[in-house]
Amino acid sequence: MSRCASGVDRWRRRTARVGLVGAALAGLVAGLVVGGPPAGASAEASAAAGGRKTITGEIDGAEYRVELPARWNGTLVLYSHGYFLAEWVPEGVQVANRVETEQWLIEHGYAVAASKFKNDGVGYGVQDGVTDQVALLDWFEEHVGEPRRTVSSGMSQGGLIAALLAERNPKRFDGVAAMCAEYDTHATWNSGLDITFVVKTLLAPGEDIELVRAGEDAAASRDALAAAIDRALETPQGRARLALAGAVANIPGWYAAHEPKPRTTDELVAAQSLWTKWAYSYGIGPVGRTELEARAGGNPSWNTGIDYGRLLARSSQRDLVRDAYAAAPGGDLGADLKRLAKAPRIRPDAKAVAYQYRHGIVRGTTPAPVVTLHSTGDGGAVTDQERWYADQIRRHGNSASLRQLWVDRGGHCSFSSADELVMLRTLLDRIDDGQWPSTTPTRLNASVSAMGPAYQKVLDLGTGADLPLEPAYTNFTPPRMLRPSR
Repeated sequence: MSRCASGVDRWRRRTARVGLVGAALAGLVAGLVVGGPPAGASAEASAAAGGRKTITGEIDGAEYRVELPARWNGTLVLYSHGYFLAEWVPEGVQVANRVETEQWLIEHGYAVAASKFKNDGVGYGVQDGVTDQVALLDWFEEHVGEPRRTVSSGMSQGGLIAALLAERNPKRFDGVAAMCAEYDTHATWNSGLDITFVVKTLLAPGEDIELVRAGEDAAASRDALAAAIDRALETPQGRARLALAGAVANIPGWYAAHEPKPRTTDELVAAQSLWTKWAYSYGIGPVGRTELEARAGGNPSWNTGIDYGRLLARSSQRDLVRDAYAAAPGGDLGADLKRLAKAPRIRPDAKAVAYQYRHGIVRGTTPAPVVTLHSTGDGGAVTDQERWYADQIRRHGNSASLRQLWVDRGGHCSFSSADELVMLRTLLDRIDDGQWPSTTPTRLNASVSAMGPAYQKVLDLGTGADLPLEPAYTNFTPPRMLRPSR
């Protein structure tokens, strides 16, 4: 069997296993579902073993859950969840990315809390998330007590919320722990438009696909994009164009958390196309945009004035594109770039752009220490978000207040609970001591190993498999963001 066939067949097998909702999670939504008592119309408290208490309730239409240890050490970890798809909303309220993380924190005296946000947390709920988390913190301080220190934590879209909470409430948070975060979500949606624009123009010319303002046609447009991606994988020229679609947004060719990074051109493109299909066509494609547009009062994304040849020249994936076109008989990168240049452009609505600038972008101030954690192969929240965030902090905050940590894995938010807890303990040491502990990969991996086997499982959001993996903290330099909002 040829390498090409092997890579594409592996893609087909994985897609068949995953299904629509499971695969879409790989780009966008929160991790392992954390069960909890159902929320009621008012706060309810129940005593658990050893004096632990679970408190659930609702504030202004947003469910919340608070977990109190038998002996509280005075620290509250306020958790913000990621982007929920309408097809997949977890039951109850998550108070940590993994259930083992929640259990460890409570067993060691930490209080944990989270709001699910209004509308069951579905979609682009950044504005709701900030409002609802502050309301929950107010409730906690009134009914439980004022924490000695409060940590704002979050994953994916919730990482943005976690950072915004500290920036906008500088006296109420002592630290930020952001996992697989997007700090410039306006850039994410613009890059998502670039990806689907290339797919539509080069792989589905003439088809009735609405990339923005899709309305009732959103699901049909989403499905047409996905079908075009599937067809493209059948031919070398199609795969070359898929590589170009991913490259204009720095999308890496590493999708699976439990597998090593692909090595051949066809395998890299096949993995990259999974991000293109599930995260950017299904997740924040036409259907996801319809939800955002309803919040923002129109379409916030555009590609007027964008030169895709220049984007490609600066892309971290440009070599993959050149290799893919070189392997495609009749493939002509220059001709395809000219087709993109001539294609009609999409303009934004000014009101919606203003909405994104108000709610979807951090400033980069650092009123409290910040630690971030990211997978090197993340294509749902690309690693260039971290580089952009560090640049903003250099301009508007204090770089000494930031530590950015990396694990060498594919997938979105592909962390073990040990990875998360080592990150959190790094932040807590900084809060307590006023200086960062050593964050070399050797030290961090030793700390992960010391947590024991119960804390080593990593969830692959694409397949749903939850398997133990070796510690993988590493050094990494992310690429520059191709279309930053500022």
